[in-house]
Amino acid sequence: MDTESQIKSPAHPKQLSGFHSNIEFRNVSFAYEEKTVLKEINFKLDQGKTIALVGPSGGGKSTLADLVPRFYDPSSGMILLDGVDLRDFDTEELRGLMGIVTQESILFNDTVFNNIAFGVEHATEAQVMDAAKVANAHGFISQLENGYQTSIGERGSKLSGGQRQRLSIARAVLKNPPILILDEATSALDSESELLVQEALTKLMTNRTTLVIAHRLSTIQHADEILVIEKGQIVQRGTHSQLMSRDGIYQKLSSIQSV
Repeated sequence: MDTESQIKSPAHPKQLSGFHSNIEFRNVSFAYEEKTVLKEINFKLDQGKTIALVGPSGGGKSTLADLVPRFYDPSSGMILLDGVDLRDFDTEELRGLMGIVTQESILFNDTVFNNIAFGVEHATEAQVMDAAKVANAHGFISQLENGYQTSIGERGSKLSGGQRQRLSIARAVLKNPPILILDEATSALDSESELLVQEALTKLMTNRTTLVIAHRLSTIQHADEILVIEKGQIVQRGTHSQLMSRDGIYQKLSSIQSV
């Protein structure tokens, strides 16, 4: 708990007035100590567009996504937001632009209301309820013993996996971030829960800039660009239809999942 983070804000950060243009990875490489995880990654995510990352496990997809909110910094190269290196911004302000939904829901032993409102000061009951409706969560919340004031247990243990994910999505809806990072947000769910969560994610992604890591290719067919990551490198890129027309990893992954 006392360990200081190696990720520090600069003494004189550049002003961050929102997100206006794009996020660019420029010759980005990253290594955990001696192990190289990402090599020479180059792509640009324009405002309002969706880029999906797919590929075999251990290829570096989650690490790539973790570089955007500066959970790590690149070993070489740079990541630019509207043309400015992320390291030149105040880290807290930078992360304030982002909503993150991961495979493992980060929930607290508190009420439904406080879990959705976490990180948003002075959220009203109406705002929290509206966010829950977008996330397909209002229905099950209304049936809980005390509705939005029901305690959900340690890490949301009193809820199902799909319910926990929908609370995480409701939190992201309430925050209303311009940039979304979705890390395999539906991969641990059964089919019925996945449909509800995917519908909520689709609503959440509308008109937002989204970087999504997907295990199930069916969830990212409409992405503006798909990057296939293997062994830390982009080995294929294109739209779903373009990648399906070429021999390669994407086509193989698709055929395996459709069996």
